[in-house]
Amino acid sequence: MRLLHTSDWHLGRSFHGVGMLDAQRAFVDQLVDVVREQAVDVVLIAGDVYDRALPGVDVVGLLDDALVRLTNAGAKVVLTSGNHDSAIRLGFASRLLERGGVHLRTRLAELDTPLVLPLTDGTDEGHGSEPVLAIYGIPWLEPRLVAGQLGVETASHFEVTRAATEMIRADIAVRSTSRTIHSVVLAHTFASGGISSDSERDLSIGGVGAVPLDLFDGFSYTALGHLHGRQSLSPAVRYSGSPLAYSFSEAKHRKGGWLIDVDASGVTAVTEVLWEAPRALAVLRGKLDELLEGEEFAWAEDAYCQITLTDPQRPSQAMERLRARFPDTLVLGFDPEGAAASAKTSYSSRLAQAGDDLSICCGFLEHVRGRSADAAESAVLAEALEAVRLEGVSR
Repeated sequence: MRLLHTSDWHLGRSFHGVGMLDAQRAFVDQLVDVVREQAVDVVLIAGDVYDRALPGVDVVGLLDDALVRLTNAGAKVVLTSGNHDSAIRLGFASRLLERGGVHLRTRLAELDTPLVLPLTDGTDEGHGSEPVLAIYGIPWLEPRLVAGQLGVETASHFEVTRAATEMIRADIAVRSTSRTIHSVVLAHTFASGGISSDSERDLSIGGVGAVPLDLFDGFSYTALGHLHGRQSLSPAVRYSGSPLAYSFSEAKHRKGGWLIDVDASGVTAVTEVLWEAPRALAVLRGKLDELLEGEEFAWAEDAYCQITLTDPQRPSQAMERLRARFPDTLVLGFDPEGAAASAKTSYSSRLAQAGDDLSICCGFLEHVRGRSADAAESAVLAEALEAVRLEGVSR
């Protein structure tokens, strides 16, 4: 039997203001092709299917189309909810969808209710003693909301995840009395050792939300979701990562998933599958003229760009000039080389030290563009301030 581990589709998400629905449709096309070409039996989706609890109509339509195409290609789908999903909405009609091969695991009551599949040529799992594969799903567990239901006193990610995995182990123990059980567990969580990126929204401070890896000991394979970088925490515990980059911190990620082969002896192989990126991401840094003229940056002309300018003074019309060469510059920052120490002082601190209105105006100009006002600019500001003062006096 062959499984395909995916997660964090985030359907409906945008990338720095650019809609990604077309790119997500292209990912679904690739996914369906892989299911057909690799003869995938089960597609695993470990949470964050949607990017928000109330997805748009077109976003819901994309998931509907994806599930129909995957099941038509011959695969079953096991899907859990993540922190971005509404577990109740995503789990709607789960019993009906199960008849079509889509198995939703979004409720606590379903933690120890696996999808059981035979690993031999035997019949359904209710007959005989053939080895079987049991696939469990742990949805995103918000400690404050589920601690009481899981019977734990401390509302922490560790305690609720431990309670969930203990329920699964208890079910495996019961089933193992009559046959060999190989287990796959989907979980949407932050496991110790995982490398995060900017596009996972902060859910804890100082790693408090992380759960130890040994909570997943004993399972044949744990398919994790939540972190967007594809990575292996151990041979049997892995993140598939998101299928698309959702922040520039993911520019060096190679997006993909994992193919898991299982037979009567257990997991026999885990191999990578890669998704083709619709657009390259470029993180560029340098002086404006160097970026506009350097041939080494030609590859970024068709990429989504994050650019940091290091010119000592902020160039005029920087974004417009950059977009003449890099039309999809989405993020522009400034980090002047050799900036004076005063330029790094917080603007509020400098404002508190300003003596008069002209000093405040000149200080703001310096803060924004990285250099002080020259004599002509100071004269214009002084003239404007005087005009405002006289207008106030005349009223």
